[in-house]
Amino acid sequence: MKFRYHFQKVVDLKSNEKTQAEWMLSSAIGKLQTEEEHLMQLINDRNSLMDIIQSSAESCASASSLQELQRYAYHLDECISRKSSDVKHAQVNVQRNQTFLNGKVIDEKVWLGARDKAKIRFQQEMLLREQNDLDEMATVRFAAKAGRAN
Repeated sequence: MKFRYHFQKVVDLKSNEKTQAEWMLSSAIGKLQTEEEHLMQLINDRNSLMDIIQSSAESCASASSLQELQRYAYHLDECISRKSSDVKHAQVNVQRNQTFLNGKVIDEKVWLGARDKAKIRFQQEMLLREQNDLDEMATVRFAAKAGRAN
């Protein structure tokens, strides 16, 4: 007789939910990395621009070109501020997905544990039945030999 767990569909469902949570976390991490890369690019652009502004100021560039560069620096500052906010939101999303995944992992472990306990009980019952069958066969043989001996 083969072991069949009555709640196997629940175990499968919990496993699928965990897999989906892993995908969601992976997607959130990818989004966070993209946002962080974009933020770093903006910071690098601003640093390069500051070097250009400094060298332009030292080479006596026109006031209008310096003002234009300063406006662009201000624009980059705003972009950096918005992107920093996006990074923070992405970090929160990663944390939320990590927490969600942890819950799904625990859920799956509980159901797998229940299935394992049921399987152990089933195996013990099968061993007990087998032992009882062997004991009964030994008793029948003993009774048959005892009956012939009389």
